[in-house]
Amino acid sequence: MKQKKTLVIGASEDPTRYSYLAVKKLLTYGHEVIAIGKKEGSIDNIPIIKGQPSITDIDTITLYINPTHQTAYYDYIISLKPARIIFNPGTENNQLASLAQKNNIETEEACTLVMLSTGQY
Repeated sequence: MKQKKTLVIGASEDPTRYSYLAVKKLLTYGHEVIAIGKKEGSIDNIPIIKGQPSITDIDTITLYINPTHQTAYYDYIISLKPARIIFNPGTENNQLASLAQKNNIETEEACTLVMLSTGQY
């Protein structure tokens, strides 16, 4: 499986959150992970950073924030020029998906955890 540099937006240190589990599973599968969250912290030595840091060579952005909070990230997400955006359950957003597709960014409504477990990531 090709290693894909992945940005997790909505990361949390709370082990009961799906974003936490996604960071752990991405690491288990050997993917480089960058985590952005509302609060700074860490997951297995991966820092959770706040804001919109300058990042290059992102393959995948996986979203764990609801659509009302995504609006603040639209320009940032498009500027990173990822190959794809994964809208995990509860993050589906037709407006962002349309904007992404207009910028040649693939979108998927899927679960990152399931995709990793079934070899579809």
